[in-house]
Amino acid sequence: MTERHLQPLLHDLVGVVLAPTSALGDRAGQIRPAGVQGVFHADARVLSRAELRVDDREPEALTHGVDGPHGVRFVGLTRWLGDPGPDPTVRVERVRRAGPHGIDEELHVVSTAGGPVRATVSVDLGCDLAPVEVVKTGGDTTGLAARTDRPGELSWTADDVTVTVTGDDARVDVTGGRATAPRLAWPVELPARGRATLRWRLRVHDPRAVVAAPTAGPSWSRPEVRADDRRLVRLVDRSLDDLHALRLTDPARPEDVFLGAGVPWFLTLFGRDSLWAARMMLPLGTELAAGTLRVLARRQGTRVDPATGEAPGKILHELRRGEFTLPREGLRLPPAYYGTVDATMLWVSLLHDAWRWGLPAEQVAPLLPHLEAALRWLGEHADADGDGLVEYLDTTGHGLANQGWKDSGDSIRFRDGRLATPPIVLAEVQGYAYQAAMHGADLLDAFGRPDADRWRGHAARLAATFRARFWVDAGPDGPRPALALDRDKRPVDSLTSNIGHLLGTGLLSADEEARVAALLTGDALGGGYGLRTMSTDDAGFSPLSYHCGSVWTHDTAIVLAGLARGGFHRAALGLADGLLGAAEAFDYRLPELHGGDDRTLLGRPVPYPAACRPQAWSAASAVLLLQAGAGLHPDVPNGRVTVRPLAGPEFGALTVRGLRVAGAPVDVHVDHTGHPTVTGLPAGLTVTPTIPAPRTAPARHPVG
Repeated sequence: MTERHLQPLLHDLVGVVLAPTSALGDRAGQIRPAGVQGVFHADARVLSRAELRVDDREPEALTHGVDGPHGVRFVGLTRWLGDPGPDPTVRVERVRRAGPHGIDEELHVVSTAGGPVRATVSVDLGCDLAPVEVVKTGGDTTGLAARTDRPGELSWTADDVTVTVTGDDARVDVTGGRATAPRLAWPVELPARGRATLRWRLRVHDPRAVVAAPTAGPSWSRPEVRADDRRLVRLVDRSLDDLHALRLTDPARPEDVFLGAGVPWFLTLFGRDSLWAARMMLPLGTELAAGTLRVLARRQGTRVDPATGEAPGKILHELRRGEFTLPREGLRLPPAYYGTVDATMLWVSLLHDAWRWGLPAEQVAPLLPHLEAALRWLGEHADADGDGLVEYLDTTGHGLANQGWKDSGDSIRFRDGRLATPPIVLAEVQGYAYQAAMHGADLLDAFGRPDADRWRGHAARLAATFRARFWVDAGPDGPRPALALDRDKRPVDSLTSNIGHLLGTGLLSADEEARVAALLTGDALGGGYGLRTMSTDDAGFSPLSYHCGSVWTHDTAIVLAGLARGGFHRAALGLADGLLGAAEAFDYRLPELHGGDDRTLLGRPVPYPAACRPQAWSAASAVLLLQAGAGLHPDVPNGRVTVRPLAGPEFGALTVRGLRVAGAPVDVHVDHTGHPTVTGLPAGLTVTPTIPAPRTAPARHPVG
């Protein structure tokens, strides 16, 4: 039997992060030389082993818990030490904290024994400086030999990266076989009921990194939240800590902050992920959006290059130090890769939405040439065959075969399970394209630039083409938008979460939105802890498929927000309850995705074993859920604010203090009846007095 190299599992590991550094270890606190365990800095594993022993024995794991926003505390027992008897009297508490340039650990040996305790505490280390993509595929790595130049210090160097470990007052052993497994050791002598604290730290010097840590704290507000559903309060609190930890900057322009996509594989700039996360964070301020827009604008495409996927006006997909290669998947991506069909349109809509939330005109204006370039890409490069719809095709044979957010190779399937043949025309991408054309037109008009009518006409033609080509009659389910069109323009007729992204884009009529909402409400898509990516009625469904049956946090949140804003409260409430139930099960650090099993299977969500955690758009989904609850939707340039709260009789009362509109702190209170009160709005803004009544998604609704 051929041995498989499998992607290491993540779901049961304990992580700490302060970008660009993260650490993953087991529940005992050990970092073992196996799988994905290790300390990572940007796109390299800088420590592959950190195993604690006392008298050459591992402490028995007892528990662990959060220790501040970027730390974790592990508690273990050393029952061979201390007083005889059934009760343990010596324990070891291991506190690990991430920093932007490495990690720090404190080892607390605590005795309640009646007599003295003597022991030797040691930490065995290892370093392979393996690229993250090698770790991701379970590839073989080789430990590097350590050198010691100073007492208590170890170091490793490769490819201009230097890793240094310092143990305060520790003995260092690099002799013999310990060259690649060096040891820090401390003799410990405790009096009766005594304690000792030992410290070691790791630092990374990486002058070639393409991302860096911000020099200041977060620019967004940290709202005070009171809610009848305490799960929402806990989720927002933990998510904001994680979002703080995921912030990154461009080393050349450190003032522009964006969010790295996720730990451990994607702690870098990702166009789609960083844009969606910044868009979700707009209720807390526009600074993150502005930084994200500028970082991506500086890397906007200027030429046609099939090798990288670059085209004039196109927005980047991802940025790496070097080529990102997954040989067994046939993937070889250049350091700056543009293989995304949707990031350019999402960039346009983020600029528009940030402007609506109050991004100052003097920050919008310098980005208008980039807006015009992005719209030209939409008109000149996004539709290769000229049929009026946006499509994608990897022409290199080693790029991403699928270039929407569901970018795994098997994600676009017909209802009978067959894979669709590219070029692919995705449903939600047409919604993004329609919205970007309309948003771009609004910005062009507002700033006195030409061609607004051209882009409104472009949007109208796209909508007509979509209505003619995408709607299918799927038997018992009734009419619905297809997931996609394939190479021969046949509708890919599976029922997936993608159609939920059409809500609120303007591409659908009111009747069509009601039909989509009805499909999203059924058990086939909505019966898990959130929204399944594919219906249980489709042949390709599997609850632990990456994109064909799992539940993605951000996907659920985006669709939930669209339902809430459209007045489909019951459908939105069902998804909100699923997402909050998942949050509770995952200690309020929502993963990238989890299993799409029915809620009745275990009474808790099944982990997806290789999900990133924390992840930017998963953490930012908490803010989007908070906004949906409060229902605040400002339009600063036009002087109005609408309020459509999801909070009320079923969601419960909600108070949020410290949202930001045009830089001003704004408070929203929604009582148990659903009546909202908004205070603190800047002068010139008025609240729209009419709050639409909740809409019910019909079980059947013909489309005309």
